[in-house]
Amino acid sequence: MPKANEIPEIGKISPEIFNELIFPRLGAKNEKVLVGPQHGVDVGIAEIGNKAVSFTCDPVFIVPEYGWERAAWFAVHIIASDAVTCGLKPRFLSIDLNLPMEMTKEQLKIMWDTMHRECERLGISVICGHTARYENCHYPMVGGATIIGVGEKDEYVTPKMAKAGDKIIITKGPAIEAAGIFATMFPWLIEREFGLSFSQRAQQVFYKMSVVEDAMTAVSVGVREDGVTAMHDATECGIWGGLYEVAQAAGLGVRVGKEQIVVDDCVTEICSYFGIDPYASISEGTLIIACREHKAREVVETLGHKGIASSVVGELTEQENGMVLVSEGTERKLEHPIVDPFWRAFYNALEKYKSS
Repeated sequence: MPKANEIPEIGKISPEIFNELIFPRLGAKNEKVLVGPQHGVDVGIAEIGNKAVSFTCDPVFIVPEYGWERAAWFAVHIIASDAVTCGLKPRFLSIDLNLPMEMTKEQLKIMWDTMHRECERLGISVICGHTARYENCHYPMVGGATIIGVGEKDEYVTPKMAKAGDKIIITKGPAIEAAGIFATMFPWLIEREFGLSFSQRAQQVFYKMSVVEDAMTAVSVGVREDGVTAMHDATECGIWGGLYEVAQAAGLGVRVGKEQIVVDDCVTEICSYFGIDPYASISEGTLIIACREHKAREVVETLGHKGIASSVVGELTEQENGMVLVSEGTERKLEHPIVDPFWRAFYNALEKYKSS
C-alpha cells in the first residue's frame, strides 16, 4: 500500500485523490458555470452573454522522437480532441510554452509552423500566450494550453444529458494511441517482428490519434433529443476507462458487447507484443459517443462517409443495472482499470531498446 503522502502511479491521479484534494476546492462559485469539473468530462462550459463558451486545458505534449512535425501535430490534436467532446467547434487557443534550454531555433520553427498550420486548418485562432526557455523544463511536457469554443446554448452536450436507452457508439477501436506511439517509436522493432508492410501501416495509425473530425461529424447529425447526448475521448485507461467514466458522469449504468467494438488493423498484434490489454490502454483518437436510439445508425453511417470506422456497441442503462461487459456470451462487471498499462510498458521498452 502507498504511504498517505504519496501519489504513486504514473499518469492522472486517481478519482479518490481528485475527490479528496481537488474537487472540494474550486474557487469562487458562479451561476454562469453550466458545466464544471467532473469525472468523465473533458470540457467546462460557461454562459457568457447569450453564448455557451467551452474551455479545455492540457499540457503541451512534445516528443522529439516522433519527429518535430508529428510531435507538433499531435500536441494540437491532444488539446483539440478534448475540446470537441462538448460538441462546440474550437475557436481560440491560449498557449504557454516553457521550452527546454536545448531546443534550437530551427526545432522551434518546425514545431510552431506545424502547430500554426493545424490550428489554421481547424479554424482555431491563437489569441495569447507565453514563450520562453527555462532550466529544468524537459520534454514531453513543455507548457500548457487552453482551447475555447463558442456556440449557442442549445448546441453543447455533456453526460448529464444522456439517458437510459441511449446507444453507445465507439469510433476506430481500442489502443489507437498506444499502437500509434509504439509503431512510431520502434519502427525497426515492429518491422523485425511483423514485416515492412505491417510496420508502414502501423505508423499511419499515429495520424488517427485525433477525434476532432469524429466529434464534429457526429454532432452534425443532431444533438440532445435529436442525436448525440455525450462524447468522451478514450485517453488514459482506454475504452474500458472511458465507458466507465461516461456512465459515471451521466449517473447511469452501461451494457456493452466487446465483440461489437471495431478494431483497427495492427492494434491487436502490437499490444500483444508489448504485453498490454488494448481495451485498457491509452487511446487518443477513439471517441465514445452516447446517442439517442433513433439517430444511432445515422451517426455510424455519417462517420463511415468520412472514412471513420465505428459501431454501436451497447447502451446506457438505469444506474441500478450497473456496468456490464459482455464478452463471448459471458457477462462480467465492467471496472475502471485505474492504472493504464501503456506507460509502464512504454518506459520499459525505452529502457530495453534505447541503445538499439
